[in-house]
Amino acid sequence: MRRIYLFVFAMYSLSLLAQENLTYQKPSSEILDLVDVKLAPSVILDEKKEFLIFLYRDPYKTIADLSQEELRLGGLRIDPKTNIGSRTNYYNDIKVKSMQEGSSLMDVKDLPENAKLSNFTWSPDQKLMAFTNTTEEGVAVWVLNLAKSSATKITKENINANIGDVINWFEDSKSLLVKMVSKDRKELINTKEAIPTGPTISENDGKKAQNRTYQDLLQNANDEFNFEQLALSEMYKVDLKGNASLWLPSAMYDGISFSPDGEYVMVSTIEKPFSYLLTYHRFPSKTIIYSKDGKIVNTVLEVPLIEDLPQGFMAVRKGRRNLSWRADKPANLIYVEALDGGDPASEMIYRDEVFELAFPYEGDGNSILKTINRFSGITWATENQAIAYDYWWNTRNTKVYLFNPSDSKQKVKTLFDRNYQDQYSNPGSFETKRNEYGSNVLNIKDNKAFLLGDGYTENGQFPFLDELDLTSLETKRTYLSKLTDKKEDLRAYDADKNQLLVRIESPSEYPNYYFRNLSDNKLKQITQFKNPFVSLQGVHKEVINYKRDDGLDLTGTLYLPIGYNKKKKEKMPLILWAYPREFKDKSSAGQNTQNPNEFTYPYYGSPIYWVAKGYVVLDDATFPIVGEGDEQPNDSFRKQLVANAKAAIDAVDEMGYIDRNRVGVGGHSYGAFMVANLLSHSDLFAAGIARSGAYNRTLTPFGFQSEERNYWEAPEVYYNMSPFMHAEKMKTPLLLVHGEADNNSGTYPMQSERYFNALKGLGATVRLVILPKESHGYRAKESILHLLWEQDQWLETHVKFRKVETTDK
Repeated sequence: MRRIYLFVFAMYSLSLLAQENLTYQKPSSEILDLVDVKLAPSVILDEKKEFLIFLYRDPYKTIADLSQEELRLGGLRIDPKTNIGSRTNYYNDIKVKSMQEGSSLMDVKDLPENAKLSNFTWSPDQKLMAFTNTTEEGVAVWVLNLAKSSATKITKENINANIGDVINWFEDSKSLLVKMVSKDRKELINTKEAIPTGPTISENDGKKAQNRTYQDLLQNANDEFNFEQLALSEMYKVDLKGNASLWLPSAMYDGISFSPDGEYVMVSTIEKPFSYLLTYHRFPSKTIIYSKDGKIVNTVLEVPLIEDLPQGFMAVRKGRRNLSWRADKPANLIYVEALDGGDPASEMIYRDEVFELAFPYEGDGNSILKTINRFSGITWATENQAIAYDYWWNTRNTKVYLFNPSDSKQKVKTLFDRNYQDQYSNPGSFETKRNEYGSNVLNIKDNKAFLLGDGYTENGQFPFLDELDLTSLETKRTYLSKLTDKKEDLRAYDADKNQLLVRIESPSEYPNYYFRNLSDNKLKQITQFKNPFVSLQGVHKEVINYKRDDGLDLTGTLYLPIGYNKKKKEKMPLILWAYPREFKDKSSAGQNTQNPNEFTYPYYGSPIYWVAKGYVVLDDATFPIVGEGDEQPNDSFRKQLVANAKAAIDAVDEMGYIDRNRVGVGGHSYGAFMVANLLSHSDLFAAGIARSGAYNRTLTPFGFQSEERNYWEAPEVYYNMSPFMHAEKMKTPLLLVHGEADNNSGTYPMQSERYFNALKGLGATVRLVILPKESHGYRAKESILHLLWEQDQWLETHVKFRKVETTDK
């Protein structure tokens, strides 16, 4: 017997040292050329379709941006110097274009230099748009005049944007209600240098408090103090000339909402005591209704600290919740109360009840609706018509109701009753329009409502516009996209003009916006964005369909390498990229929701870059995990995971494109968890890439992803699904990547660190890359380029130029 070793030297030397001090690296030019591209702007269109606003930004932050001082408190990440979220995405330029024929794109005059713009907010008349600009001194409010294409600064750099909801317009569009840094704020405590005054103590009085594992929580009294100081704001009324008057004194203001007619304001404040287990969203709160002059009308809600909700994803607190204004009335409040005590385990005919409360907002409201599942929203229409929605996670059921909010005794009509994971039966979303109050209400013409749908079918995606008669409840299809070489996304419908706003794209044509006149089906293009990824224009792309060994239909988007000759069918390495998703029925799990005509967009986390390096890529391969009836999806997680992977590889191999000995697998977050499990429990892969994952489920004992059972109810599931518990089985090279400052629930950096230590201790081939300052998703250009370099070197060494042992007799 003669052994033949196929080996190609790769330029990637793994350090023999325990740690490797490496500066930021850049990937090869084939990948780098696809990273260094200028993004097309975001587009905003006003309701009357008179102006297009283009917002420009850099695609990445810098590591210097992420290295600014950051306080992590109560689930927030705050820049204490500027008083805004430290991870805020900023735009740096604005341009305006009139929709009149012959108009050109205009620069906005008097924008600040080195602009860092965010918090864009329309005025009620949509002639103005307010926004904030962040400097080294702080945050200021500016106003954009669309007709003049000019911007004006109206406050100093004293805005408090730490909690959000920074800008709210008064109804006359002449003044704004803004949060400003409180004059009562005290100097923050330097927690790194502060000398403790005693221990930190937590206790429980015997109640069950089963909460997810959150990050960036308060940890001690100093954190509590700093959180309060940073949350304190004063509310000021500011006119367009910058004249400011105190509207409300210092408090920890959270949500702010004007009534539709602008006469009243609903204001929520954060109260004490704080929690060390939960983010600030679950801290005590108080909601008060004020007149537009800042005078108290009534307190409508006081919520205590809730650390002990019942178990289950559908658990909610007792009492009023979901407070909002009724959009079709001047100033009526809407709220919801649980009829099952907020406990999903309590069997009830109706889970929730909706109430309406009129001025002066005293006592209990009038019941207007009961929902069978958990309430999830209302689209208001008229005095006698509204659309309500509910859902129930455990059954994946959702219902849509047509009801009369003025007569709770009138029979409620169920419009749709379906599995919300069943995309083939999705009826679409109801279209809305702005009413006389500037609020969004159901778009009705001649007693007909309109639904825009994604249009997924067994034969492909064909978006549609349906017309629903609100009397007969009959549906009529008024438009069906028939494009087969492009993708048409229906964004909005103007019933008066019989006109759709659509976005059209193809694999090589960047998405652009059009008006489609349904009277003659003609298109009018309104944006002209060019494809910045020219080198990918000729790449072959298709959605492939294949079956799992149990007959379940699966799909994936297949890319062939640049310049690949399909006739010769040279065997190339494959990169498989996926993310597992849980289902309660095989029918929904096997549906195809991928469109080969989507624009090919290689973002930082994408494997598509590697078609430029000679790899076949199967992206977004479907990895359904199904549990029907009483069986939960995770009861057979590992078995289904491996079956999904094998089916994907078999399908591409049967097409003749790949060398199945050179297959790499990658994923991010739950996809990283998938990768570690696949490498531990199969021999299908040459190497894996796992980014920002969790590998020991006992560290998230009260549920994770779509698992609502706790560890003590299903210890075998937690154990079997945890790659950490099976580290001795890892025989395949694994690249672990994690952001040092990951704030995603359950995926703290320790997950990768402990997993690496276990694998190293057991002799596995493994590399751990911790990206400084990065969170769950990566933002700094330096980090992203280095990530791509790491992935490229790992794939070249362990997949493309893998040392393969074959046998000749």
